[in-house]
Amino acid sequence: MTQILGMSLPSHWGTAPLKHVTSFLNRGSTPAYVDNGPVRAIGQAANQHTGLDWERTRFHDYQGDVTKLKARLHRDDVIINSTGTGTLGRVGYFEGDLDGIPSMADSHITVARFLSELVHPRYSYYWMRSRIFQEYIYAALTVGATNQIELNRDRLSSAPIPLPSLESQRRIADFLDAETARIDRAGEAMRRQVSALTERRIQVLDGIWPTLEVPMKRLGYGTQLVTSGSRGWADFVGDFGSLFFRSANLRRDSLQPNLTSLSYVQPPSSVAAEAARSRISKDDVLVGITGANTGWTTLADDSVKGGNVSQHVCMVRPTPGEIYGRWLAYLIASPTIQSGLIGSQYGGTKTQLSLPDIRNLRIPVVPISTQKRIAAEVDALLEILDKQRELRNRQLGVLAERRQALITAAVTGQIDISTANGRGI
Repeated sequence: MTQILGMSLPSHWGTAPLKHVTSFLNRGSTPAYVDNGPVRAIGQAANQHTGLDWERTRFHDYQGDVTKLKARLHRDDVIINSTGTGTLGRVGYFEGDLDGIPSMADSHITVARFLSELVHPRYSYYWMRSRIFQEYIYAALTVGATNQIELNRDRLSSAPIPLPSLESQRRIADFLDAETARIDRAGEAMRRQVSALTERRIQVLDGIWPTLEVPMKRLGYGTQLVTSGSRGWADFVGDFGSLFFRSANLRRDSLQPNLTSLSYVQPPSSVAAEAARSRISKDDVLVGITGANTGWTTLADDSVKGGNVSQHVCMVRPTPGEIYGRWLAYLIASPTIQSGLIGSQYGGTKTQLSLPDIRNLRIPVVPISTQKRIAAEVDALLEILDKQRELRNRQLGVLAERRQALITAAVTGQIDISTANGRGI
């Protein structure tokens, strides 16, 4: 019985190392990047699971005969991202140049050019995208540690590929082209539904603002406290103590705290007063003021009560009887205030807000009974939308699993292509 990477193949199938069935198996070369040049350079960012993203390609300033360019890509080349956790192993298929401009692979891409008399190129592409080969890449073909890992060319050259007859390879490739396209169409329709639900969520939050003219006031006039944690708190962070609420614990699309990446802090008694000042109470509104999570808004509940906020999180404590915390959290998360917060950010690559930016937010003056009613209405609407979005995302996950299982089964002979009846798919 023929086996490959621990999986049984049909008895009449063979196997071979990649170096015996390829005419070229090597990394690309480093481009001399220019704004507009004679050669298009394809890097890892352009090589996406959904295909080549031409908008992410750049240009190489090459002078000479492009047919002699070592990293020149040929039609039907298989390209593999070769560096970095989360990116390494992504496999693409080069169908030809765009707009007649020659293309090359950069040094972070490995190019596999298969011998057409031995391997159908689309079959090889699907083999490299199969779950079994993707797992093998990370288990046996990489070198380095953490995000510095890279695909080892020598190990890759010895990696096996199953070899049914060329006609069988063609049929498998044609079958997978059709079936994965059908799955991808279903997935794209579902992603459009998710986008529509997200847009509807934005509309619901924007509807929290009064439709009629009402007085406005600075947020600082309706709060007991607007503060953030100390810059020195990071010195006391560890694995025990009280909860330390960081920007990573904020959420963009939910008022519920994100508790998947908790930290803890145990400050010395010498900073007890400062610790008390930044200690979280239930129904405090927590807003990101630094980095990628700037403007993200969460409402403190019992799960984070008694913890401390970091310097990257602003803690807003509404005055009881004047501002309802849940209403305020939705208000800050609304597009009207979010666009204002974005305009208030300063800094270069690391944008941030100041505490006065939060205190000076202009909010409508409405009775607290109205605030509670509006918050309850928003709760009900968002619960429906969030359930629908969660359902679509689960379905997208199932489709992705189905796609991967189908590819793996087909390229290893676990499915009869003539009937499309798979075993355990």
